[in-house]
Amino acid sequence: MRVEITVDKTKKLPAGALSALAIEFNKRLQRVYPGAEATVRLAGMDGLSVIGGSTVDKEAIEVILQETWESTDDWFQPD
Repeated sequence: MRVEITVDKTKKLPAGALSALAIEFNKRLQRVYPGAEATVRLAGMDGLSVIGGSTVDKEAIEVILQETWESTDDWFQPD
Protein backbone atom coordinates (compact mmCIF):
# COMPACT_ATOMS: atom_id res chain seq x y z
CA MET A 1 0.00 0.00 0.00
CA ARG A 2 1.18 3.49 -0.79
CA VAL A 3 -0.04 6.65 0.93
CA GLU A 4 0.45 10.19 -0.31
CA ILE A 5 -0.20 13.24 1.85
CA THR A 6 -0.28 16.63 0.22
CA VAL A 7 -0.05 19.84 2.21
CA ASP A 8 -1.29 23.13 0.81
CA LYS A 9 1.80 25.06 -0.29
CA THR A 10 0.29 28.35 0.92
CA LYS A 11 0.44 27.16 4.55
CA LYS A 12 3.30 28.65 6.49
CA LEU A 13 5.11 25.70 8.02
CA PRO A 14 8.33 25.80 10.04
CA ALA A 15 11.52 24.58 8.40
CA GLY A 16 11.75 20.81 8.54
CA ALA A 17 8.05 20.30 9.25
CA LEU A 18 7.28 18.23 6.15
CA SER A 19 10.17 15.83 6.64
CA ALA A 20 9.38 15.49 10.35
CA LEU A 21 5.73 14.77 9.50
CA ALA A 22 6.79 12.14 6.97
CA ILE A 23 9.02 10.40 9.52
CA GLU A 24 6.46 10.44 12.35
CA PHE A 25 3.52 9.48 10.15
CA ASN A 26 5.46 6.59 8.62
CA LYS A 27 6.32 5.28 12.10
CA ARG A 28 2.66 5.32 13.11
CA LEU A 29 1.45 3.98 9.76
CA GLN A 30 3.85 1.04 9.79
CA ARG A 31 2.72 -0.03 13.26
CA VAL A 32 -0.69 -0.77 11.76
CA TYR A 33 0.29 -1.46 8.13
CA PRO A 34 3.79 -2.98 8.01
CA GLY A 35 5.36 -2.38 4.63
CA ALA A 36 3.18 0.62 3.84
CA GLU A 37 5.07 3.72 2.73
CA ALA A 38 3.89 7.32 2.90
CA THR A 39 5.19 10.40 1.15
CA VAL A 40 4.47 13.96 2.19
CA ARG A 41 4.77 16.83 -0.26
CA LEU A 42 3.56 20.35 -0.94
CA ALA A 43 0.74 20.77 -3.46
CA GLY A 44 -2.11 23.10 -4.38
CA MET A 45 -4.32 21.77 -1.60
CA ASP A 46 -4.39 19.40 1.36
CA GLY A 47 -5.12 15.81 0.44
CA LEU A 48 -4.74 12.14 1.26
CA SER A 49 -4.46 9.35 -1.31
CA VAL A 50 -4.32 5.67 -0.43
CA ILE A 51 -3.26 3.43 -3.29
CA GLY A 52 -3.75 -0.29 -2.86
CA GLY A 53 -6.01 -0.06 0.19
CA SER A 54 -9.70 -0.43 0.89
CA THR A 55 -12.15 2.19 2.08
CA VAL A 56 -11.70 0.84 5.61
CA ASP A 57 -7.93 1.23 5.27
CA LYS A 58 -8.33 4.84 4.11
CA GLU A 59 -10.57 5.62 7.09
CA ALA A 60 -8.03 4.08 9.49
CA ILE A 61 -5.20 6.02 7.83
CA GLU A 62 -7.19 9.26 8.14
CA VAL A 63 -7.41 8.62 11.90
CA ILE A 64 -3.66 7.98 12.10
CA LEU A 65 -2.99 11.21 10.19
CA GLN A 66 -5.35 13.20 12.42
CA GLU A 67 -3.70 11.83 15.57
CA THR A 68 -0.27 12.64 14.14
CA TRP A 69 -1.26 16.27 13.41
CA GLU A 70 -2.88 16.69 16.83
CA SER A 71 0.24 15.47 18.64
CA THR A 72 2.69 17.71 16.77
CA ASP A 73 3.95 19.27 20.02
CA ASP A 74 5.05 15.82 21.18
CA TRP A 75 7.25 14.94 18.18
CA PHE A 76 8.20 18.13 16.30
CA GLN A 77 10.93 20.43 17.51
CA PRO A 78 11.43 23.31 15.04
CA ASP A 79 15.01 24.33 14.29
